[in-house]
Amino acid sequence: MEENQEGAQDEQLENKEELIKVTGMYKDWFLDYASYVILERAVPAIEDGFKPVQRRIMHSMKDLDDGRYNKVANIVGHTMQYHPHGDASIGDAMVQIGQKDILIDTQGNWGNILTGDRAAAPRYIEARLSKFALEVLFSPKLTEWQLSYDGRKKEPVNLPVKFPMLLAQGAEGIAVGLSTRFLPHNFNELIDASILHLRGKSFKLFPDFPTGGVADVSNYNDGKRGGRVRIRAKINQLDKNTLVINEIPYGTNTSSLIDSILKANEKGKIKIKKIEDNTAAQVEILIHLPSNISPDKTIDALFAFTQCENSLAPLGCVIIDHKPIFLGVSEVLRRSTDHTLHLLKRELEIKLDELEEQWHFASLERIFIENRIYRDIEEEETWDGVIQAIDKGLKPYTQHLKREVTEEDIVRLTEIRIKRISKFDIDKAQQKIDALEGEIAQVKHHLDNIVDFAVDYFKKLKKDYGTGRERKTELRLFEDIEATKVVIRNTKLYVNRAEGFVGTALKKEEYVTDCSDIDDVICFTAEGKMMVTKVDSKTFIGKDIIHVAIFKKKDKRTIYNMVYRDGKAGKAYVKRFAVTSITRDREYDLCQGKKDSKVLYFSANPNGEAEVITIFLRQVGSIRKVKFDLDFADVLIKGRNVKGNIATKYSVKRIELKEEGVSTLKPRRIWFDDTVKRLNVDERGELLGEFKGEDRLLIVTQDGVVKTIKPELTTRFDEEIVILEKWVKDKPITAIYWEPEKERYYVKRFLIEHPDKEEKFISEHEESFLEIVSTDYYPMAEIVYTKPKGKERRENEEINLEEFIAIKGIKALGNQLTSEKVNQINLLDPISYEGQNDASEEDDQESEGKDVNAEGIQPETFKTKDSGTGKESQPSLFDE
Repeated sequence: MEENQEGAQDEQLENKEELIKVTGMYKDWFLDYASYVILERAVPAIEDGFKPVQRRIMHSMKDLDDGRYNKVANIVGHTMQYHPHGDASIGDAMVQIGQKDILIDTQGNWGNILTGDRAAAPRYIEARLSKFALEVLFSPKLTEWQLSYDGRKKEPVNLPVKFPMLLAQGAEGIAVGLSTRFLPHNFNELIDASILHLRGKSFKLFPDFPTGGVADVSNYNDGKRGGRVRIRAKINQLDKNTLVINEIPYGTNTSSLIDSILKANEKGKIKIKKIEDNTAAQVEILIHLPSNISPDKTIDALFAFTQCENSLAPLGCVIIDHKPIFLGVSEVLRRSTDHTLHLLKRELEIKLDELEEQWHFASLERIFIENRIYRDIEEEETWDGVIQAIDKGLKPYTQHLKREVTEEDIVRLTEIRIKRISKFDIDKAQQKIDALEGEIAQVKHHLDNIVDFAVDYFKKLKKDYGTGRERKTELRLFEDIEATKVVIRNTKLYVNRAEGFVGTALKKEEYVTDCSDIDDVICFTAEGKMMVTKVDSKTFIGKDIIHVAIFKKKDKRTIYNMVYRDGKAGKAYVKRFAVTSITRDREYDLCQGKKDSKVLYFSANPNGEAEVITIFLRQVGSIRKVKFDLDFADVLIKGRNVKGNIATKYSVKRIELKEEGVSTLKPRRIWFDDTVKRLNVDERGELLGEFKGEDRLLIVTQDGVVKTIKPELTTRFDEEIVILEKWVKDKPITAIYWEPEKERYYVKRFLIEHPDKEEKFISEHEESFLEIVSTDYYPMAEIVYTKPKGKERRENEEINLEEFIAIKGIKALGNQLTSEKVNQINLLDPISYEGQNDASEEDDQESEGKDVNAEGIQPETFKTKDSGTGKESQPSLFDE
């Protein structure tokens, strides 16, 4: 028994010892591994912005540099003397550096960041250091050296980089327990920021991506943790059925981008006919659309459902004093610039020491030869005697030297050849000394003004290497795209009203509308219940469904008109309400919760229409008036939970629609945000006016095209729009344009006769251009004439364009402005026009004097449309 207990205790001790060993191994070995990955592989150093493999590649290329291209395979092999890893990792790192086109001058197929094509094998491609790299990366006299991993070579601890290389190239790395991501920045902007920092001024830095695109950096957060950058492809409308992508988001390529578009098309999020990839040196992806698909809506859908919009999270982690530290890009640039200043100062100090040494020996050499001190050693028989004789001979002439003469100096004098002594030219020697003194003075001046010297250094870098490195990524604020507004509705929604089911699988039941799988559906039942649920194949709502539609969040314009009976024999109440926010799949009671309550009348009105209904009462007792009219315009719009107003306390027999309603909502006030080039109703940008259902926007472009459109918030606008305003039908458009065939400026005034048609109102000639355009009633223009040779220039002339030409057709050539040569045409302030107010003033006047209820509602003219189908709809009637 005791033996068994002892054996068990020994076994427990053995297990315990093994457990302790594993813990110790885990603590020591894992920490060592994590430290190695962080410090030696994944995270760049603050001093030069390089990871170890990148630094070793640059050092190896410098070793091999003779001005000619070297095979990449040879460079990779040479780098393996310093880097203790395989050739594949070195080759991949070198290709990534080469594709950034800053440090490596490449030759051959180095891959394509646009298409994602890989580089050719290292034996087929060649490389050498760029002139920029040779200028800013290396300075052997400033470099601190260490032994390589096997002790056979020396490699730099850090390269003396005199440029914010980390921010120019960007960097990504995943270590153990942390990661880093610096986004690339613009070469010239980094130089400008460094100069501003040297001068003590503030600066801001934003990413610039080699693939171009458009970026929203409003939440960049200086590249720190928590920041985010949204990047979009540049998508333009080539024609009404074709979109073209010319720039893609950073982090994608044309192959992955096209795959994401095809997947979105397969899932029904967007609808396209075909895609063509014509990418070569520049991106060109053509997206062909079906004839019934909106290009503007498709562009938004591409951003919402494909890789046409990406989001990147920067994370600035660098190695400082052998520790990972998180910094913002501004601090990284400040440290890099200060480090560059320090390196420049050290280079000047070293150069000053070298020049002073050269001046010292040149002066000694002149004294030695000019005073024939070398003759003093003729009688000396020992080396010590020679040294002493020269030292003694020099002493009378060395008072002006800047340091004591050493034995090493004397030894160097003895090494001067006889041939050089015989041909010694005192004048040339003095010129050399004078030149050295001039250089010394210049270096001292630079040291005394080191900041100005550093500024000039950065300016020279920009001048020598900044050409062709202009910003590629456009910075712009993005509007938020609601996926439900832009998704293609490729599924059909059905309803079984009696049984209370809605869904996409009920194909034998009543069709409601087209929908998508991300839409929400709003349903109302005869019991006064309301529910919003996600589109599904089949969902139970409740029996006797009276209304089904696609639900729009924050929709304040869709107004529901309702009459309901409170309980089995209660009073009839009338209410109007909007549904702007809900909890999905929760049942809401629009009555007061009494049993047997019933909806007697219900209508959904997308523009707040208020119809007139006739209520028929049952002939009960002594009731005299068995029918009366109710105008919903007299009912205030309130919340969905209100009880409502009493319509009647008598029993209702039935309700009939008497008169279709007009909108009781104000015209929509629409703004144009020039920053994002989009319309909005959120008071961002310039107010375009108040728009009723039939109002349109007037658009005039720089290439002489005019059109009117309905003001839909999803519409996109290009950069060439010169006029964007509310269209007034009887307000003429005045234009002055250049007619190349006549070689004259012409004036024309016209009205838009076909609002739905896009028309060009200037000549079709490719050299024709629009000079000025105006929508004023009485526009004024100033003509500045060209001065003829030998003659006085004609005085400027002001012209009332309304008097100059009558209103004609849009295709008319117009009247010749002048036969004289014109230097410039200016649009002046128009003559005030009192015959008719501007559209905005008319809207304001229409608003005055009208009864507006608590929700800001007033009668306007709109046709009732069903929010699901877009067709004119009749209200639902229920007999009791």
